[in-house]
Amino acid sequence: MNIELLKKKAAWLRREVFELVAVHKKGHAPSSYSCLDIITTLFYGGHMRVNPKNPKWEDRDRIFISKGHAGMAMYPVLCDLGFVPFEELKKFTKPDGVFRFYPDPSIPGVEAITGSLGHGIGIASGHALAGRHAGKNYRNYVILGDGECYEGSIWESALFAAHHKLNSLVVFVDRNRCCILGHTEDCVQLDPMEDKWRAFGWNAMTIDGHDFAQIEKALQSAYDPSNTRPTAIIANTVKGKGISFMENKPGWHNRMPNDEEIRQARAELDALQTA
Repeated sequence: MNIELLKKKAAWLRREVFELVAVHKKGHAPSSYSCLDIITTLFYGGHMRVNPKNPKWEDRDRIFISKGHAGMAMYPVLCDLGFVPFEELKKFTKPDGVFRFYPDPSIPGVEAITGSLGHGIGIASGHALAGRHAGKNYRNYVILGDGECYEGSIWESALFAAHHKLNSLVVFVDRNRCCILGHTEDCVQLDPMEDKWRAFGWNAMTIDGHDFAQIEKALQSAYDPSNTRPTAIIANTVKGKGISFMENKPGWHNRMPNDEEIRQARAELDALQTA
C-alpha cells in the first residue's frame, strides 16, 4: 500500500467533489468527505477488483454507498478508472448527463439505488449469499452512515448476514456523529457501536477512518482466512473533513456555500493537494 499515493488521490478527490457542489449548487460534500478516505483506500489501495470495460463482470467486487447522499464521492473515481468519461462531471444532475443526484445502476460501476437510507446492507447481503451459492469469491463492501443506523432494516440485515456467516461482507460505519438533525448522540444515542455489531454476531473493530494505515489493517483483518463472520468496521470520521468551516457541523449537511465560502474552500483544498 502506497500511503503517499492515497493521500494525493484523496486530496484530488476532495477537490473534484467540491467542484461538483460549487458549480452545480447540488450535492453533499461534507457527507462525502467523511467516508472519502475509505473509498480512496478501496479503489486505489488494491482492494476493488473491477473491470471498467465490463462493469457487470460476474467476478467483480461490489461496493454499496448505502448513505446515498455521499454516492457522489465515487463519481470522479469512476471517471478516473475509465467507467465514465470525465466530461460527464460537467453534466452532474443534468437531464442529459450520466451522473444523478443519487447513485443508481444506470451509472457504470454503481450497483444499486441507495438514495433511501437503510437498504445498502440488505442488498449487499443478497449479493454475498448469491456469490456463495455461485461459488464466487468476490467481496462486498458497504458504507453506512451512522445516522442511517437508526433504520431498523440495518439491524434486520445484520442478523441475516451473521446467521448466514457472510464473511465476504465488509461494512464500514461512517461514524462522523452527525446527521441532518444534529449530532447523533443528542438525537438518539448510538454508542456503543462496536458492542452492538458484536452482539449481532459480527467481527467488529473501531478505527480512525481518515488513517489509511488503520483502514488497511482493518481490511486485512476482515480478509483473514480464519474469519467466518461478516465484518463491521466502525470508522471514526469527521463530517466535512478537509474544509475547516464545514468540519463537524451538522448544519452543513445539505447547505450550499456562498461565493466567499467557495473561495476559502478552494484555497484549503488546493493546500491539501500541494502538501
